[in-house]
Amino acid sequence: MKNKTFENFPAWMICLASSLSILIYIFGAFIMVQISILALILYLAFCVWCEIRVMKISCINCYYYGRFCGFGRGKLCSLFFKPGKTKNLCKKQISWKDMIPDFLVSIIPIAAGIILLIINFRILILIFSVLLFVLMTFGNALIRGKIACKYCRQREYGCPAEKLFGKKK
Repeated sequence: MKNKTFENFPAWMICLASSLSILIYIFGAFIMVQISILALILYLAFCVWCEIRVMKISCINCYYYGRFCGFGRGKLCSLFFKPGKTKNLCKKQISWKDMIPDFLVSIIPIAAGIILLIINFRILILIFSVLLFVLMTFGNALIRGKIACKYCRQREYGCPAEKLFGKKK
């Protein structure tokens, strides 16, 4: 049976999916500020760059450009960037190498957390590092698999992320 897709995602789904990213950034920021304010600023600047990169490369060409996608980026993207063409996203091929910046948003603070734990063990650093790992892995899988990607109309046209992460048929 084919899943229902949304023209615009419901607000509760957007809030839930966006909360995942926000929590990842908050937990990462908490860890990075333990190093220094500069580390925090650099980390947050990197997070913003990653978000802009996704919107500029992918969201401008997505079916949801100007609409409420599962993450709310389609509407946000339309405020800053001119639309592309959906067929451009359908043709796009991505590899694991293209995903490195997205993974680094979590990996950098987790690595920093491990180093901080070795230098001076603090239970809060351990908790935030573990929570960040759980959100990065299981949280992302849950949100994308059960909410955002499951009901995404772009999949009907072709999604490079689905090609990379999806099951081979």
